[in-house]
Amino acid sequence: MTEAAADYPASLQDYLDGAGESALQQAYQIGRRALEAGTSLVAIADVHHACLRKLLAGEAAADERDRILMGAAQFFAECVSPYEMTYGGYREANTALRHFNEVLEQEAKRIAKVLHDEAGQLLVAVYIALQNLSDEVPAVQPHVLKVTQLLDQMEIQLRRLSHELVPALLNDLGLVPALRYLFEGLAQRSQLQINIDAVPEERLPKRVETTLYHIAKEALHNVVKHAQATAVWIDFRRTADSIHCCIRDNGRGFPPESNAARHAEQGFGLIGIRERLNVVGGHLHINSAQGHGTELRISIPMEN
Repeated sequence: MTEAAADYPASLQDYLDGAGESALQQAYQIGRRALEAGTSLVAIADVHHACLRKLLAGEAAADERDRILMGAAQFFAECVSPYEMTYGGYREANTALRHFNEVLEQEAKRIAKVLHDEAGQLLVAVYIALQNLSDEVPAVQPHVLKVTQLLDQMEIQLRRLSHELVPALLNDLGLVPALRYLFEGLAQRSQLQINIDAVPEERLPKRVETTLYHIAKEALHNVVKHAQATAVWIDFRRTADSIHCCIRDNGRGFPPESNAARHAEQGFGLIGIRERLNVVGGHLHINSAQGHGTELRISIPMEN
């Protein structure tokens, strides 16, 4: 902010003295540099108000004061225009991302329907064909029985995957029952012990519940694929304006400065988590250490 604080008064005075478009260009450049430096709008407004107090400190005619106020307002508006353009771009990107997630949800529903209905019909056809084969060739009955048992397991897994993609429990009963159903299926497939240490005491807004469900699912799939963990702990904490979720495992972890850490930060799983959080204004923080597991700390503002 030091650079803006130093350049702002002189550039504003140039504009008030009649420098015109060149001074407005200076205002835009001040705003652009301040934005790149991470300076807040409040800090720029403080500098602007300090300049106004100095300009209006002396005794001046009413028309001169009006001229200063109008000119300073135009200069300030030009200075903060880079912030407005950035905010507009962020808002458009966020809208597009929200639409993209909605499309993904619809696609998940379509895939879940295919798994549940069409794959189920194919399995029925296979069952009938095997039964006919068993009736026609009694000698293959033991083999048919083994194949049928495998098909039974496949049918159970397909049904469970279908419900995990579009969990009816999430809409009907809320986040925790849906997560428990997800954890039960994942634990059966991976032998991973999953513990929920603390849960929300009441229903959360639908978008927040949906976001947390998919984040937990993606995080657990990452644990199964990469962490070599045997246990995962998940807990929630509710504050006045936010919901916080912590997901930690006892896997191999990674040192923060390593290539593995950079790869994990840029992995598709975490990219998806960050994008879902961006839509609801949430944040993700990752803690990890070699041999001490990984911890994801997620926070989502409740007003979303």
